[in-house]
Parts: sequence; C-alpha cells; structure tokens
Amino acid sequence: MCGIVGYVGHEQAAPVILDGLAKLEYRGYDSAGMAVRDADGRVRVVKAKGRLKVLAEKTNDGASLHGTTGIGHTRWATHGEPSEINAHPHISSNKFEHGTPAEETNVVGVHNGIIENYQELKEKLLRHDYAFYSQTDTEVAVKLVDYYYNKYGIGPIDAIAKTMVRVRGSYALALLFRERPDEVWVARKDSPMVIGVTDDAAYVASDVPAILKYTRNVYYIGNQEMACLKAGEVHFYNLDGDEIEKEAVTIDWDAESAEKGGYEHFMMKEIHEQPRAVEDTLKSVIKDGAIDLKDTEITDEDIKNIRQIYIVACGSAWHVGMAAQYVFEDLTGIPVRVELASEFRYRKPHLYSNDLVIIISQSGETADSLAALREAKKLGAKTLGIVNVVGSSIAREADHVIYTLAGPEIAVATTKAYSTQLVICYALAVQFGHVRELIDDDKYTLYISEMQALPEKIQKILNDKERLQWFAAKYANAKDVFFVGRGIDYAASLEGSLKMKEISYIHSEAYAAGELKHGTISLIEDGILVIGVLTQNDLFEKTVSNMVECKARGAFLMGLTTYGHYEIEDAVDFAVYVPKTEEHFAASLAVIPLQLLGYYISVAKGLDVDKPRNLAKSVTVE
Repeated sequence: MCGIVGYVGHEQAAPVILDGLAKLEYRGYDSAGMAVRDADGRVRVVKAKGRLKVLAEKTNDGASLHGTTGIGHTRWATHGEPSEINAHPHISSNKFEHGTPAEETNVVGVHNGIIENYQELKEKLLRHDYAFYSQTDTEVAVKLVDYYYNKYGIGPIDAIAKTMVRVRGSYALALLFRERPDEVWVARKDSPMVIGVTDDAAYVASDVPAILKYTRNVYYIGNQEMACLKAGEVHFYNLDGDEIEKEAVTIDWDAESAEKGGYEHFMMKEIHEQPRAVEDTLKSVIKDGAIDLKDTEITDEDIKNIRQIYIVACGSAWHVGMAAQYVFEDLTGIPVRVELASEFRYRKPHLYSNDLVIIISQSGETADSLAALREAKKLGAKTLGIVNVVGSSIAREADHVIYTLAGPEIAVATTKAYSTQLVICYALAVQFGHVRELIDDDKYTLYISEMQALPEKIQKILNDKERLQWFAAKYANAKDVFFVGRGIDYAASLEGSLKMKEISYIHSEAYAAGELKHGTISLIEDGILVIGVLTQNDLFEKTVSNMVECKARGAFLMGLTTYGHYEIEDAVDFAVYVPKTEEHFAASLAVIPLQLLGYYISVAKGLDVDKPRNLAKSVTVE
C-alpha cells in the first residue's frame, strides 16, 4: 500500500516523480503529493486529495515545479482521514498553508508503513515546542528527525538512525534536508524500498515498476538500513552509521511487461499471461524430466526428516495453501496445517526443529507473513519462502527460497501470482513424496507430465471465455453469491469467492458443500446464485446433492466441472467445463473461469477492476 518515488539528477524531478507514481497506482491510494527543491534551495510542496490526475493538473503535469531533486507519494489513509492536509509529503516546520510550507523548513519527508508509538512521540515533541497541522503519524516521524538533527547538531545519518531506534512499527522513509540540497535520504524497516542508479541520476521507489523505465539495475535496501542518493551514486549505511557495500540486482523483465499490452485492464492481461507464467515457473524447477530443488538448498535428508508442514500466508496466498494442503498430505504423508499469517504468532505456536514453515507471498514484503517467518525462525523451525520478487525481505530472511516467475503483477486482484504459487506447491509435494518413497518412478513421471500440460489446458479455457462474459452480464446485479465445493474444490471456491467480492463488491462466501445444511442453507432464497465447483470424481455426486438442495429453495445454480461430466446439465442452470487433469492439480484449471467471472461482472458494473476501493496490492502494515 502507498507509493514512494524519489529522484535526484540533472533532469526536472516532478515529471519523473509523477510518471513513477502512475506506475504505482495499483498499490491503492486516496491522495497524492510531491516536494521538489527549486534552484534557490527552497522546497515546494504540492498535495491533492483523490486520484493522481488531480495532482498532475495542479502542477501542469509537473511543469510548474522546477528543480532536479524531489520526492513524491501516493497515500492510503491509516492515521487521519483522506485529505489534502494529511497527504504526504510532510514538513518539519509547524505551519502548512495553501499547499506549501508557510515558513522555511529543515526536513521534508514521505513515509509508507505505520508508526505504532506515534502518539507517545508526538507528546514528546509537543513538549519541545513542535506543533502539528495533520493527523498523521508521518508528520511525527519527520519532526522527530528534525528534533534529533537540531538537538545534537548532527548530520542526516545520525538523525535518521536515532529516529529509527526510537520509532516502533514499520516504515519506508524518503527525506529531503535543507542543508543537503542535492541529496535524497532514505531509511527502511519492514516496508519495501528499491533504489536504482544510472550514470547521472538516482531513483528510489517502493516497487520496481516505478523506476524500470530508467534502469534495470537496482539495489534492495536492507532492514534497518539507510541510504543517501546523489546524482549517479548511492551510499548505504547501517544503524551505527558505518557505510556498507551492496551488490546491484538486474531485473529480468522490462517496463513493457508492466504495461497493458492492448488489454482494457491489467487484470485481464494478467489472466491471459497465466499459461506463460505457469510454464516459466514449472521450467525453473523441472529439468531433464525431474524436479530439481538444488537452488533452494533443501536436501533429501531435510525432506525425509520433516515432521510437520505449516503453510502460512494471507489472502489469495492462503487459498493457495488451502489447496496445497490436500496435495501435500495425500502425496507426502506429512501432516499439514494452513495458517493465516495475521493469526499465526498470536496463538503462540509450538514448533520443532524438524518442522517446515512455508511462507507464501507475491511481494515477499507482506507484513503479517514476514512477522510469521521471523516467529518461526525464532522458534527453531526451518523456513521456506515462495515469493515472486527477487531480493525481497522474505526471500532474504527465509532459510530456503523458491521463486515464482509470474513477472510484474499490477492489478490488485491477484491471478498469475496465485497460479504460479500453486504449481510450485505441486512440484514441492511431488518431489517430497518421491524422496519419501510414497511416489514410485512411474507415478512421478506421470505427475510431472500432468503439471507440464497445465499451461496448454489453461490456454484452452481462455480461448472459450465468451459464454462466461454473457453469464456475467446476466448476473451483474446479484446481491449474494455462494461458492461451494468439497476438498480441493472447496479451496478453489475460496479463491473464486474472494475474486468476486474484492472487485465486484458483491457479497460472496465460500463454503465446504457439506456444511450448507449446518446453518448456511437458511440464507438461500429465490434468485441467489450458487456456484458449485466439481472437479473431484469421488465427491461429484455429494456436491451435486448439496447444490440441488439449494435449487429446491430457489437458488440459481452454476456448475463448474470437467469435460465428460455432462450429466451436470440435468441439475444446474448453467454449466462451465474445464479440461481434465490429474485431480490433485485441478484447482489450477477451476480457478480460471472463476477469475474471469469476477472480472466480467466487475466490468459489467462499470467498476475500476484494477484498483478496487479500499484495497492495496501489497499490505506492508499489520
């Protein structure tokens, strides 16, 4: 959530900042602003409530702000309502009038994250004659930097370090200092930040797409580290103020990958990228007809010694874990628990050294998942991160890491990240089962072949999506939708329900089909849409029976099953078919029509598919 962009170089900063913030709109925000230092050394701050285009209009697309050093921000409200005064950047002086500092200001800053002890710090600063114009925790952080800078007569390194030690919470900070006119200073704790450097400029952003237009060589600033950006150079420091060395990482996808490529929305583009993303991800772990986990540094001995697996994640990644649970337990014989990351550490789990905790996160920066990872490590368990971003916090801190090759995912509602995470879990389960001698060589070869066939089968579903578009238009005004299934189909239903509610704003719930009669069926009435997922042969008849009970109470039924189960048409009002696959892998196919259904209903309602209200792409606060 929120977006940060900073620039220092020889070009005009404002257009670069606006361009970068536009690339971060997918993160979710309610206001925007930027600060640029002019040729006279004075910082001009412009802020606007609402979409980024309002800020662009106020600054004539950046042309009215002159200067080659600046920072910008898109805010997602945490402390304080969405408003122009609460928007970032914030200043260290006490007065802010008509969109600019009313007096000379020493420090200007933007911030992602949450300062948990901001009220305590605010009271301290009030005792030292600081006044506050906003309701934000960010203003407190900026003024705390200013307080230490003035109190001790020290430079930015020590002032920022003292602030970092004093602050509790998560943050990515970008700061301008009056006495350092050609520098941007940054600091980070538990909130993502990436830095790019060219021969004559330096850039900072909260995500790669913002700066990919300018450079593909980036640095990931570490936790509780600082950096100073100058034109053409960057210097990194630890909390002690010692300079530290870092190696650049080359981003292997280009800026064009993050553009819409002719599609109306990023979400539809990313739905269509799933065959390629799944194929690329599988190729990264399947080599010469076998699953190769050498890059993860997990040994066969490690696999044989696993006592229990915990899959910890949030949102759609948690749904991946729910599907993977069935696959792991059936193929490996290892007990599996799927945990919500936001609950994991608060229930005080009992972990052992031969337990494996798998953390799934697209960004690798999800705050709750990162906290769960650290808790698992503290308790002595082995950890494995499944992430999409090289160099992200989870990737760096986990004992083992395996990357999905989804490429940039811009739409808030995940599609290809979900699909690539799921196939990584399949590959892990198959390999674990083979090493533990529960899968023989013939079955091992079959499973690999079935996984490799998934991209083509996903493409086949995408080639026949028009019927879903027609159906979505018919049910765009639905008030309630229920998704039902059993086993792996229930896990797919969870993801389908989330897609429906998060982008179409229709109330939607997923239930294990057998649980309907234990209370939920009382909600069924005339016209309610019930979507059944039925890809598991052994559970097909039981789920149909549960759906027919709903139809008897007035529900309209949609059935999603595999080709060959044409008898479903006798029970439901609308049927959708997906190709057959090995049943352990069926969620990878079942989810595609559910993604499309959510998308088409949202479009039919005229909603902003890529940026649903109140949501952010990467949740970096707890």
